[in-house]
Amino acid sequence: MNSSLFNQIVEPDVLARPSTEVAIDLLGCSLVRQLPDGQILRGTIVETEAYAPGDPAFHAYRRLTPRNQVLFGLAGRAYIYLIYGMYHCFNIVTDREGVPSAVLIRALQFESLPVGIDIAGKIHTIAAGPGKLCRILQIDRSLNGTILQPGEPLWLEHRRPEFQQQIDRHVTIVQTTRIGL
Repeated sequence: MNSSLFNQIVEPDVLARPSTEVAIDLLGCSLVRQLPDGQILRGTIVETEAYAPGDPAFHAYRRLTPRNQVLFGLAGRAYIYLIYGMYHCFNIVTDREGVPSAVLIRALQFESLPVGIDIAGKIHTIAAGPGKLCRILQIDRSLNGTILQPGEPLWLEHRRPEFQQQIDRHVTIVQTTRIGL
């Protein structure tokens, strides 16, 4: 990936591909959140999970409903849902309009943290899980359907050159099957 892409926005057309492809390409990209007070938080995406048509664990598996209609829309939007009545999960809608497909962002490594967060040496695990990262980034259902672009509360930036160099040199990206179904 070209180093001139650092801090360049990931445009929706880049995301208009199957989630299984996009999930890999999102690794190393930055998820950026502008909080209501103007504070900007950045985290490097370090774990993703792809959901595609035909997947029984996917919210769009059976049919379009009011809850999942964002998944059938344009790529580059946020799909946010609540699990266990208390944890939010943030997904990025992918593929072409009408084809439900999304990538769950499972973990981030923060580049910056909100003021007042006591990390107690746990910067690498503070967002190790979909619910944790949503709590820190203050992502909830009010952001469902948000277009991921600057000027909105959430957007994506291309990989940092250092991350790409690590991949090129010695980092192995592991792809596994989902368990628990």
